[in-house]
Amino acid sequence: MTSTHEQSRIVVIGGGPGGYEAAQVAARLGAHVTVVERAGLGGSAVLTDVVPSKTLIATSDVMAMLTDIDDVGLRFPQPGSVDLSTVNARVRSLASAQSQDIRRRLERDGVAIVEGSGRLLSRAHVPERGGPERNVPGDWRHHRVEVTDAAGTRQELPADTVLVAVGARPRTLAQALPDGERILTWTQLYQLRSLPERLIVVGSGVTGAEFASAYDALGADVVLVSSRDRVLPGEDADAADLIEAVFRRRGMTVISRVRAMAATRTGDGVSVELDDGRVVEGSHALIAVGSIPNTEGLGLTETGVRLTDAGHARVDRVSRTSAPGIYAAGDCTGVLPLASVAAMQGRIAMWHALGQAVHPLDLATVSATIFTAPEIATVGVSEQDLATDPPGGRKVTLPLAGNPRAKMQGLTDGFVKVFSNPSGVVIGGVVVAQHASELILPLTLAVQHRLTVEQLATTFTVYPSLAGSLTEAARRLQAP
Repeated sequence: MTSTHEQSRIVVIGGGPGGYEAAQVAARLGAHVTVVERAGLGGSAVLTDVVPSKTLIATSDVMAMLTDIDDVGLRFPQPGSVDLSTVNARVRSLASAQSQDIRRRLERDGVAIVEGSGRLLSRAHVPERGGPERNVPGDWRHHRVEVTDAAGTRQELPADTVLVAVGARPRTLAQALPDGERILTWTQLYQLRSLPERLIVVGSGVTGAEFASAYDALGADVVLVSSRDRVLPGEDADAADLIEAVFRRRGMTVISRVRAMAATRTGDGVSVELDDGRVVEGSHALIAVGSIPNTEGLGLTETGVRLTDAGHARVDRVSRTSAPGIYAAGDCTGVLPLASVAAMQGRIAMWHALGQAVHPLDLATVSATIFTAPEIATVGVSEQDLATDPPGGRKVTLPLAGNPRAKMQGLTDGFVKVFSNPSGVVIGGVVVAQHASELILPLTLAVQHRLTVEQLATTFTVYPSLAGSLTEAARRLQAP
């Protein structure tokens, strides 16, 4: 790629997906790029969140497959047991390897990596020599980032453009503070050396549901505490109801419409107090009640970056904050807590900052997956959106049990749901199935490129395949 921005200095605070993807784009456009990261390249997504959790879930999927294999006529002496110490050692090893891969990739692209914590210096800290500061775009005094390393040594980095991609951390409860041994956040689970005998999961959102599903499959006795009427309250209602039914059928205890008020150590266990007076006893408790953006102490408000009441950096669809030359990406923005969205926000920020053609972020084309067993994948409008839109929108739902490949594999839980608008354009869909994260791609392409149900219906699929249910749903949407 032609180098056209050799004088542009980009400083990225945070080396997660939003940060390192942005750094690669800017470096390839010829900018001088520095990434400031305090914990390791890849950020929490690679080191403590997405990569390790999905590695653990992949292991639990194998265990679940062995447990359910009787349905297809195979017999093993025992379904197997779990050596969690070995499982978690592999999880940590893969996360570390991925982090090192990212570092090598950035270094190969010429990105400077500075280890430490970064913060923006306000105008008052960087006056122009001999007079008041000038606000001149491209001037080396436009922005300055102070970096403090682990030893307390400080250095300042000049920047024409700053991208803040500092992510978020687990939210905790005042009366259920994690101790890393019995009361845990999701970042601490990978230090466990043995499988919890009874794991109490507080919170039934995406994180809580995923870990509850994984540990249930690994053989732990799991109790899921939900403050809402059902698990996964923000997801497609049919999908959430199916997942909760699967959880209960597999022996998980689901306690709904109740809040956890406190969690306390009880020697070799933990007690969780509920707001209805009940006390749930277990060996461990996982607190999965949301996250908090890591935006404090960065000098954001002092440099003119507006924050939400929850502390997220406010951004527009090209990742600009309210301060000129300062962009933000990822979980610290509160836009959508997905690594794919963070990466796209980071790329868009650099394209925009360096004067490239750019398409603003379009959340209507974002696909997302919840890695329960079975998985839930969605894209585009929801069924609730369809109900509130002008009349004429349509939907078709096909149970997975009718798919020939699903029958061969012994898969009975799941469905495919496809939505179209009055003009017959595919505008959304839901897939609940094993590997739904892979099956959602055809629907994502259809939504992004505004394909019609006729175009999807007349596309060849392999027979037999789970993907055949997508084209079958489109054919049914064609019917008058």
